[in-house]
Formats: sequence, C-alpha cells, structure tokens
Amino acid sequence: MRIKPWISIPTFAIILMMLVFCSNKKMVAGDSLLVRVVNILSSKHYDAPKMNDDFSKKLYDNVLKKLDDDKHFFTAEDLKRLEKYKTSLDDQIKAGRFDFFDSAWAILNRRMVLLEAHYNKVLEKPFDYNTNQTYTVKDEVEKYQPDVKALKKEWTLWLNYQTVDRLHRKLENGAKDSAVKKPFDTLELKARNETRKFCSDWFKRLRKMDRRDQIAFYVNAISEIYDPHTNYFPPEDKANFDIGMTGKLEGIGATLTERDGYIKVERIVPGSASYRQGELKAGDLIVKVAQGAADPVDVVDMKLDDAIKLIRGKKGTEVRLTVKKPDGSLKVIPIIRDVVVIEESYARSAMIEYNGKKVGIINLPSFYADFSEKGRGRHSSEDVMNEIFKLQEEGAKGIILDLRNNGGGSLADAIDMGGLFIDKGPIVQVKEPGGKVQAYSDENPGAVYDGPLLIMTNAYSASASEILAAAMQDYKRAIILGSKNTFGKGTVQTFMPIGGGSSADFPSGYGQLKVTIQKFYRIDGGTTQLRGVVPDVIIPDLYDGIPQGEQEMDFHLPYDRIEPARFTPSGASINGEFSATIESAKKRIAGSEHFNNVKSKSSALASMRTSYTWSLNLSSYQEQQKKRKEEDKKYNDSAFKPLEKTLAPLKVDMQAVNGDAAREAQRKDWMKPYNKDAWLDQSVLIMSDMIKP
Repeated sequence: MRIKPWISIPTFAIILMMLVFCSNKKMVAGDSLLVRVVNILSSKHYDAPKMNDDFSKKLYDNVLKKLDDDKHFFTAEDLKRLEKYKTSLDDQIKAGRFDFFDSAWAILNRRMVLLEAHYNKVLEKPFDYNTNQTYTVKDEVEKYQPDVKALKKEWTLWLNYQTVDRLHRKLENGAKDSAVKKPFDTLELKARNETRKFCSDWFKRLRKMDRRDQIAFYVNAISEIYDPHTNYFPPEDKANFDIGMTGKLEGIGATLTERDGYIKVERIVPGSASYRQGELKAGDLIVKVAQGAADPVDVVDMKLDDAIKLIRGKKGTEVRLTVKKPDGSLKVIPIIRDVVVIEESYARSAMIEYNGKKVGIINLPSFYADFSEKGRGRHSSEDVMNEIFKLQEEGAKGIILDLRNNGGGSLADAIDMGGLFIDKGPIVQVKEPGGKVQAYSDENPGAVYDGPLLIMTNAYSASASEILAAAMQDYKRAIILGSKNTFGKGTVQTFMPIGGGSSADFPSGYGQLKVTIQKFYRIDGGTTQLRGVVPDVIIPDLYDGIPQGEQEMDFHLPYDRIEPARFTPSGASINGEFSATIESAKKRIAGSEHFNNVKSKSSALASMRTSYTWSLNLSSYQEQQKKRKEEDKKYNDSAFKPLEKTLAPLKVDMQAVNGDAAREAQRKDWMKPYNKDAWLDQSVLIMSDMIKP
C-alpha cells in the first residue's frame, strides 16, 4: 500500500499583493476557522510550539513582515500604535479575536489611499534628471521610515529610480535600433506613464483581495510559526496543489494570465479540449464566461482565480467563452471540457551521443503522484522506470537523472524510485513526533537499472529529490553533481481536512492544512534538514553568494542525527572506480575559465544584492549601467563552448505523436536548453568516463 505524505516545497501564494481590503466587521468565518486550525496544529504538528507570549511575538513580526516586507507602507509611528498587541496575540487567538490584525489592516488600507494620491501627483511632471540624489536598493530593508512625511519622501525617490531605469532602457534601445528611436520628451513621458501603470496595477491587484483572502492570510501567518512548510490551503489552493501533484485537471486546456483587467490566453495545451475545438487562440482576451446556455458572466476586471473557477469544470460539461480577438472582433466559442494532461509536469527523456557513446537523460520536474484513481493514476516512479526501459531499448549505456529545481512531492515515489537502482534495502528513515524511527525500504530484489548513474541537483532540489540523491550517495550507487548543496528540507507533510462545514466566505468548505508530521533522515543517520545534500562534484553557480534554501526561511526545524540504518554500499564505487572519475571532474571544473568566471560573477552579484546605490542623475545612471555591462562582458569573454554532442528525442516518443506538428514540437522544445547547458556537458564527460568500453 502506498503512503501519502507530501514533502514538497510550498508555493507561497499569499504575499504583499494580497493585502488591502479593510473592514471593521467581525471575522465570524475566521473565528471558526482559526479555532479549528490551531486545534489541529497543536495536536498533530511534529514539534508544535507552545501558544504563549513568545509565540505572540513571533506572530506579530511575521504578520508585519508579510504585510510589508520592503517597508513601503508602515512607519515607525504605526508600529508604536501596534506594539501594544505584541504579547497578546496568543490570547487573541484563543479568544477568537482579531484586534491586532484588524488594526494593522486598517492602517495599511489608509496608507494605500494616501500613497496612491502621492504617486499620481509625483508622476504628473518630469523628474530632475540632473540631480545629485541617489537611491539605494537593498536586499533587506532594515528600518521603517519614522513618519508619513519621510515615507512619502522615500516613495518619491523610489518612483524616480523606477522611472530613470525605464527611461535608460528606452534610450538604450533607441541607440541600438534607429527604428525605435524617439524624441527624449516622448520617451520620458512614456517612462513615467509605465511607472504609473506599474503602481496602478499593483494597487488594483491589492483591491481585488476579498474577505476570504484576508482570513487565509492571517491563518497562514499563524501556521508558518510552526514551521515554513505548514500552510493553510483554502479549497481553491488545494485544487491547484493537486494539479501540480497529478499533472492533470478538468477544464479547457489553456494557460491564462491577467493583463490590464482582461483574462488573456497565453498558450493552448496541445491535445486539450481547446486545441481540438480549434477556435481559441493565444492572444485572445476572454470577456465573458457562460455555463452552457446559461447567461454569461462578465470577467473583465475579475480576479484571475475567480475567472478560472468559472472556466474550469467537470469533464463533459460545456463552457461558452466570449472572446475579443486581436482584430477587435467578438466571438462566442463553445468548448466541451475534458481532462487536461500537462505533459511538461511528467518525466521525459532524450538520448545524448558523445564520443561514440549513448547516454540517456531523464528530466523529472517533481515527484508527482495521483492517488485519486485507485491505483490507476500516474506516479513518477513508474514513469521513470518506463523511461529507463525506453532508453535501454534504444541503446543507452548510462543514465543522467536531472533533479534540478525539483521541489519534491510524494515520499512513496521517492522510495520506489530509489528501488529502481539498488538490489534492495532502506532508502530513508522517518522519525515520528514521539521519537520512534522507521526505515522505509525497497523490498523488491534486483535493480531495474544497475548501470552508470549520475544525478544532477541544485539549490532548489528539495525533499524527495534530496531523499533520492542522498540514498544513492550513501549506497555509492551514483555520482551526484550540483551546486554546493541542495535545498535542505528534511520534513514530511500531510494534508488534514478542516471540518466544520462552510460559511459565506468559504462556501466550498474551509479547505485543508498541510502539516509537518515527521522528519526524514538519510540512511547514514544524518538529516538533510538545513544542510541538504553536498554533491560529489560541485559546480559553481551564479547564485552561490546569495542566501538560499531552508536555512534562510523563518521558523525552520533544526538539524540533528539519529542512528544509521543497516545497509550495504553497492555499485562500481566499492572498487574505487568512482574516485578517479570524481577527482578528474573536480580538476576539470577547477581549471575551467567558464566556471571561474561564474565564481567571479557570483561574488559581484552577491555584493550588489546586499546593497547597491544608484544615481538618479540620468547620465550617471547610464554610466553605472555601462560599467556593469562591461563587468558582465569580462565574465562572458570566454563564451561557454558547448560540448560537441548530439541530443535527440527518443524514436518511440516521436512515433507516438503521429505527425501532430504541435505535439512534435512539444516533444522537442523541452530539450533546447540542454544544448547550452554547462552542467549537462560536465555530466556527459563524467558519464563518458563511467561507461566502460
């Protein structure tokens, strides 16, 4: 039987953009939801903190950070008014009160009104582009402005900086292409208007947030105090999470975005209902949505999530879209909804030929799993197994598994996938809240694939990716190549439904909590929590100097160790065959001009990100940008020269598209970035050493 915990990095959908609508009405739905959430977290979380004054202080800081991380809205005077709540939030939660949240929300709403008037006034006329003023961009803003007067002054500088940057880019484009060159006054006005539109769109998104979003925001601010991966999911967010985990949904098969108040079609999914119907195209603007023959609903200026809810629906039902075509004409397009399969979310493979050797590469975006179809749903472990079979059938002598940017997913599939590469034995250890430790093992004798194996990781390979990479490293079954360490998420989550029916704000129910219930450990006894997996071959990364991963997240759980599991290392490394290959790769990378340039650029980027002061004098700003480009050019002078290799889709995959041009392009396009991928080239060189004649 499959176990169903999830171990992926959460998507933080609740950010500054959620925070405007203010109301003094009591949050009745929020009261009920809040009590249920806290009861679940207190009893089910792996390491639940006590609900006391210390918890209150953390929540106070977290709410303010989530409301105004860059300190664009609150002032030091505001904080003085709010500070009285700092140690009473635990009591407010227990009593179902929102005094602090309501007060902070009211201040934010008033400040939005004031700042909207301010930016419109500031942008009415040109800035002084001969000024001696500067603006400092900081990765982390340390202090709030003392009062509203100082805040408005800071906003003026920020608006000036935004406009100078836009104007610089327009002038630069004009210098490169005479066809787009226009008078300075025209470009300056356009730059100011673009800054105004940026602010207007920002504030418009804020005003679209409803009561449900406010409540969800506060509940998430509370849940995050338990750990960064314990989160609240309203029903709609849980549905989106399931889409990411299963790679499918029921709908029309179009990628939608919000542009200037319109719902815009960005892409049609090949093979989907929209694709087969044929009339909906990328670039169309959806203005109305009707359920079959029912009256249409106007979706102009509607929140994107709400519009998507109207467009999605059960397989076999009809939706009628009124769309505005690029030529301005209106057309009603009827579409019968169907299951949409998002192929990009599934494992896929290709064949690389280098130096007379065939190497297979498997790209795995996540450890997806579909438990909803009673054993018939797709699972990443089974799909990877099938890709291995296809690669072997077409002659691959080695396999590269690309787990870069793979945020995790199903624990069961991580275990099953590990079993594809070893005879049998433990893959991961899991620790319960009470201290009990259980090893999860591959019990099936024999490996599906026992040949040369290399796994690529980076700083965003997390959870299930780390379990698999760590197990293969501990077994000495594969060489791990990647940035200095993986993400460092060593916790297991599961979804828990929140009972209690529904309310006006939550008509579909309160949703679910994703709760950290366990901690996982490598079979050597160490957890990947905070430290991640350190690769055997480390590749310099452009963002090495920038804090990344679990250790940079608030409220994370600590690193620790337990007793190692009983296991026997396997593979070629037992005889020392990996050692020489690893050392050779390290020397090759250390001597690479390209990777040394990456190191230098990484250091420069890290220093700039911490704090960088820009001149608001246009000429000086242009000189600063010119200097930056010269520095970049210095790093890029040794332009990366791709390895002379061939990369092609598998023959069996191309046969399956049956001449469909769009699906054929889909099978090829995903491979394009690999043609100029320095990490892949190093992996191919290593694999070439691992493959014996």
